Parts: sequence; structure tokens; C-alpha cells
Amino acid sequence: MIDKKYFSQYINAFLHQNSMLNLVSKNDAKLLWEKHIFDSLSIEKVFEKYGRCKQLLDIGTGGGFPAFPIAIAYPEIEVFALDSIRKKINAIENLKSVLNVKNLYTICDRAENITQQFDMVTSRAVAPISVIIGYAAPLLTHNGLFVAYKSKKVEDEISEAKQNLKRLKLTVCDIIDYELPLSENHTRNLVVIKKVL
Repeated sequence: MIDKKYFSQYINAFLHQNSMLNLVSKNDAKLLWEKHIFDSLSIEKVFEKYGRCKQLLDIGTGGGFPAFPIAIAYPEIEVFALDSIRKKINAIENLKSVLNVKNLYTICDRAENITQQFDMVTSRAVAPISVIIGYAAPLLTHNGLFVAYKSKKVEDEISEAKQNLKRLKLTVCDIIDYELPLSENHTRNLVVIKKVL
């Protein structure tokens, strides 16, 4: 995992932007590294097992998580941050300009309007798996991976999504659990879903 110091410039710039736009709550802003950046960078566990992608699309990126930390940590990956809310996309654009991040691209639109396909799609805190896979599936290349960042109720979500997974020709190929660096127990999961034709 990349050291927190590597992200100090980003943290300062984000907190400045957040003070004007409230991209994350004040409580979350105090734990920006632990709750948002560290969490975003857990994608490393997927890369270790399945290899790095060339292009990654983050659906419902909000304040830029996980898209922005991934773009900083992996300059060789083209990262696309998608959100339908212009205010959030503008904030990401501002941060991109301040930090001169060349491999991050923003899209202000809805997922169902995107026609390009990607070898990896991510989603964090957007919707239940049964819902979000409907948006992610058309955006994946053949054998592309959809990575959903989820909490401990992941098994229930997967169970509820069974019919939709089958209909969309998707299969859950991995659930990778990890802990956030917080004092209380904070288990998170990466659900890795593959598009199989």
C-alpha cells in the first residue's frame, strides 16, 4: 500500500475544496485517509490477483473515490470518473488541475448514456449490487471486471442479486475482505464480478 505521505498534497487540496463544497461530511474529512483514500487504494488487492487494467471507469464517483486515489497511485492506468452531478465533477476537475493529474478524465453524465467499454469498472457506496450491475454490465469489455466496494452485508447483497447476475451474464469470482486502519473494527469487501459471454 502506498504511503500516506505520498498523498499529502492531494489531502490538503481535497480538504480545501471540501470546505467550500462539502464533498464528504466534516467527520469523514477528519478521517479522509482512513475512510476514503486507504479504502480506494484497496483495489491493489484486485490488481495483485487479476493484474492491472488499462482503462478504469468509476461509476458515481462523487467526491472522486475511488477514481482520484487510483489515478494518483497508478499513472499508467487511464481512469474515468463518472458522475451526473456537475458540482462534483467540477470539484474533481479543479483538483486535477491543481495536482496536474494527467491520467484522470471526468464524465458528467449518467452511466446508461455511456457507450464506451472498459476492462474494469468500479463503484463505491452507490447502490446495492443487484442494482449497480445493471449499469456496470454494458460498460465492461468481454472478460472485464466489475469491482464493487462493499461493507460486511455483502453476502446478502450477492444473494439478492443472483437473478440479475445470471440475466446479465455476470459471475461473482471473488470476495476480498480487508480492514480499514481505524480503531474500531471496520471490515470492508471488494466484490469482483466478471463478465462472461
